[in-house]
Amino acid sequence: MTQTPTAVVTGAYRGLGLATVIQLAERGYRVVLTARRDAEGQAAAERLAAGGLDVRFQRLDVTAPASAQALRDHLQANYGRIDALVNNAGIFPDPSPDSAASSILEADLETIRVSFETNTLAALQLCQLLIPLMQGNGRVVNVSSGMGQLSDMNGCCPGYRLSKVALNAVTRIFADELQGTKVKVNSVCPGWVRTDMGGPNAEISVEEGAEGIVWAATLPDDGPSGGFFRHGEPIPW
Repeated sequence: MTQTPTAVVTGAYRGLGLATVIQLAERGYRVVLTARRDAEGQAAAERLAAGGLDVRFQRLDVTAPASAQALRDHLQANYGRIDALVNNAGIFPDPSPDSAASSILEADLETIRVSFETNTLAALQLCQLLIPLMQGNGRVVNVSSGMGQLSDMNGCCPGYRLSKVALNAVTRIFADELQGTKVKVNSVCPGWVRTDMGGPNAEISVEEGAEGIVWAATLPDDGPSGGFFRHGEPIPW
């Protein structure tokens, strides 16, 4: 009897995270939907479960180490192992790109620190805590951004840009140290997606953006690791 695979998605009560949860559940995964907001997260999970999807809610504040540890303990106690981790939770703390205040010349270092805390260090800690639960075979997806590509780096928004560059480095380091296992770690840029962060003028629907994330979360054993992808295709760092 094949065990139901378990996936964990952070920041998942709406937008790209929620679309990722739905697509993974439709592929037969048991999905743990995590969010910092209890009411919204619980409501989203219950709505999907009522529609026949195997989705459960677990509270997670990605910036609180005790909350991350509690998630790890919950997963170990209830499921024993996990098969996929999608580090989707993220923030865009910079002023509007149209504002002079978004210049690195004006950047508030506290804004940059906050961005690193959520976008980089939280993903790093969850990898440390949850990759051992994969027992040598699993998939990690770090949801990154083209704004973190050094090959196409422009001005403005240093908090977001720097945190995503660093997240890509986290991907590379984990992937290198996990060589010889069947754990695959990749960064994915979903593209410019119509979310609260991306805005209504973005080119891509949340469903389309989630497809690239789900592709990386469900790679076969001979799939890539340590790469940066958009819509299932490699892109420059």
